[in-house]
Amino acid sequence: MMSTVHDTNRELEIQRALRGLRARLSGSLIEPDDPLYEEARRVWNGMVDLRPRAVVRAGAIADIDAVLDAVRRSGMALAVRGGGHNIAGHGSVDGGLVLDLGPLRHVQVDAGSRLVTVEPGATLADVDHATAAHNLAVPLGVISGTGVAGLTLGGGVGWLTRSNGLTLDNLESMDVTTASGEHLHASGQENPELFWGLRGGGGNFGVASSFTFRARPLPPQPLGGNLFYRPEHWRNALPAFAAWTRDLPDGMNPITSFLVFPAEFGMGSDPWMIIGFVWVAEDQQAGLALVDQLRAAAPPDEEEVGPTSWLDWQSAMDSVFPKGSRGYWKNVSFSRLDAESVDVLLSFASELAWEGTGIDIHHMEGAFGRVPEDATAFPNRSARYWLNVYGFWRDPSEDERLTAFARKAYGLMRPFAEHGEYVNFLGAEVGPRGVDAARAAYGPEKFRRLAALKDRYDPHNLFRLNHNIPPTQAPM
Repeated sequence: MMSTVHDTNRELEIQRALRGLRARLSGSLIEPDDPLYEEARRVWNGMVDLRPRAVVRAGAIADIDAVLDAVRRSGMALAVRGGGHNIAGHGSVDGGLVLDLGPLRHVQVDAGSRLVTVEPGATLADVDHATAAHNLAVPLGVISGTGVAGLTLGGGVGWLTRSNGLTLDNLESMDVTTASGEHLHASGQENPELFWGLRGGGGNFGVASSFTFRARPLPPQPLGGNLFYRPEHWRNALPAFAAWTRDLPDGMNPITSFLVFPAEFGMGSDPWMIIGFVWVAEDQQAGLALVDQLRAAAPPDEEEVGPTSWLDWQSAMDSVFPKGSRGYWKNVSFSRLDAESVDVLLSFASELAWEGTGIDIHHMEGAFGRVPEDATAFPNRSARYWLNVYGFWRDPSEDERLTAFARKAYGLMRPFAEHGEYVNFLGAEVGPRGVDAARAAYGPEKFRRLAALKDRYDPHNLFRLNHNIPPTQAPM
């Protein structure tokens, strides 16, 4: 009986909070009976099928305050969504409230100072379109529909990582609203410890309302390319790639991938190994000379190399990852691409006989590796490579088989792993398993610093729908 009364009182409190929230919002409050609800509740990962009590589509930055007030009053769980691309699906929640910042996408570019100010719902495409007009680029990811906010808070690995570091390495400052409603500016000078934690600690400390980045100059047409290899040539091409990366200048940014292309790419049904690269220095002949070295060591079966539009390059793989794709990802940082590790990599890469799962090997080092280990919360600066095994399939009947493939590949690579995992490449884990995954990702020292920040800025763990770093006194 007492439980029934409690449930009734809580429901009344939630209803009052939602009525008050609706009256305050600049944006819209979407509930299950709204025709927009089915679309509003969806995130990129089609495996995440959650039904929030309501979704707020923000119309102004001030809506953040209204949502946090409603959550504090009602006790509803809160999910904060930028682009909705988080692989773990943390941009939605069963029975709780979603703050969808996606409509807030304005990007302001000061070409003289190269400072770029970005609202929290902006995607990579929004930033790229704004900056490319000035021959500038903010180092971001590789799929243009990805949200800038989540990408930045977790790290930001992409096509400019070696030349300019992670997305978070190019962050000058940001504004954040904490669980108590405090508005803070974080930078190297203001709230520096919070700024440290926001750069890599995910959405654990507040709602980011603005990001200011320093962009890098970009040639009008950077040199880009892909060298394609059929399976019979992988055993030569992968060691050649490893040797080629040993002394690369920072301007060369390569990613090696293994996947079966969708039919519309016209690449057949067999898997390919692709060495993709962008050279962002002005001297394209120097970049072409580097490509010649790789081509001589590992002649490709097919290739496409030449000047490219940055906007085209950044969106080239978008069609591979449409919204609603089903995804499960695992990642490993490592530095060995010797005979033993190549054997292991090829043992599972050779199983890619179906569309829907891929493998990326990001070559790190360069500007990324010169950032001191303790400068940000990002977990590992010493690894030469970062492996991501990822899914983008559409058929739910493939869920078990393809998630098992990702786990198998991860397990086989663990003997070569260095410390730390990249939280933006982590799938969903809940409860103690989720905390263990976060602790393992950051390592004990960084996890301790992050937990201290959690104690200070979110002691009641309001922001828990993330790769959670709980307050030290929170129940496990």
